[in-house]
Amino acid sequence: MLLPVTPDAQASARARLVFPLDYASLSEARLGAERVAPAVGVLKVGLELFVREGPPAVRLGPDLGCQVFLDLKLLDIPETVGRAVASACQLGVDYLTLHASGGPRVLEAAATSAARENTGLKLLAVTVLTSSDQTDLAAAGVSDAPGVQVLRLARLARHAGVPGLVCSALELAPLRAEFGQDLLLVTPGIRPAGAAAGDQKRTATPADAIRAGADLLVVGRPIRDSPDPQAAALAVLREIESVQ
Repeated sequence: MLLPVTPDAQASARARLVFPLDYASLSEARLGAERVAPAVGVLKVGLELFVREGPPAVRLGPDLGCQVFLDLKLLDIPETVGRAVASACQLGVDYLTLHASGGPRVLEAAATSAARENTGLKLLAVTVLTSSDQTDLAAAGVSDAPGVQVLRLARLARHAGVPGLVCSALELAPLRAEFGQDLLLVTPGIRPAGAAAGDQKRTATPADAIRAGADLLVVGRPIRDSPDPQAAALAVLREIESVQ
């Protein structure tokens, strides 16, 4: 039996739950966001929606009292990435992703640009996608296991001044062991008990990810595709509250 949750605990849990706006249009995204906003603290705008709708998609966050996570996974030459980071800062987003595999110069250009703009944007370096496993890495020429590659990329990102990482729940404990609390860890591939994994290969429940050290949880399809998205989001919120 769960103990009663205080308003402060609920607000803290809500701030840790990220909902991806994986919809084909702005109108669909707004409707989906409105359904879950009471339980969700961060709305994630990804490639599908941003390519189609652009900056108006970002404004859904402030309109609904949520932070904005712009998930573009930037990967380009250092100059281009630095300028893209500056543009994202001007949009007022709170989080922005780039690929750690871009290497030190790209990561440093991004961190320098974010610091210069000074808007509070937090960069998140994507390590190994949660849809990838060792077979996928090997096909791309990486012989190490995902956990080894994640740590390698995490060290690059941290040395470059990037304050956060995106990683699966399986890498949370080793990252916390090496970096302590001095790192923002964002974990996608979250699946409540009994939910289908879909194309995700390295998954965990909300409770297990929080216990392992995640700061933010990205929960998409189990909420979006539920017959009652608001109830599904509230169930994840309660699970976070029970273990944080």
